[in-house]
Amino acid sequence: MRWRDVKQNKIPAKSEKFQSSEVLPYASHVDKIKAFITDTFLLSMPIFYIVIYLVMGDRESFQEDMILGWIYILGPLGIVIVLFYFMTGQTPGMKAYDIQVVDNNTIQKPTLILALLRFIFFNLILFTFIGLFFSFFRQDKRGIHDLLSGTSVIKTTK
Repeated sequence: MRWRDVKQNKIPAKSEKFQSSEVLPYASHVDKIKAFITDTFLLSMPIFYIVIYLVMGDRESFQEDMILGWIYILGPLGIVIVLFYFMTGQTPGMKAYDIQVVDNNTIQKPTLILALLRFIFFNLILFTFIGLFFSFFRQDKRGIHDLLSGTSVIKTTK
């Protein structure tokens, strides 16, 4: 879109705010689960391996100091996932299944703060089983972590 065309009203300008009357193409639960499993193997498993065997030495050392081990794992994983959300709105698993995380207000990639909040809330909710089933009872398929962070997962068009 060229600015000159917008200025001369040949092309309508995009609105900054999302119109609430529009319906988003929310991603299905199946696609979100597939993307999560894909990301687990592509992003999490290499970090698990590096932390357990290279940083901590062996599996027994990881078991002895499990809290420190999980901090070593979640730190780099959080940085990687938050950067993916912030830069492209998609992790590799989400890209494989054509879904994307967006800000609810602008329907654009989330800001760095929203991406960080989504990652933190997702990890907190992941360990409470009630939070896992919350999205099944909502029409927009948003989880508690999406509601708290102000994000949505939508289906992208090719």
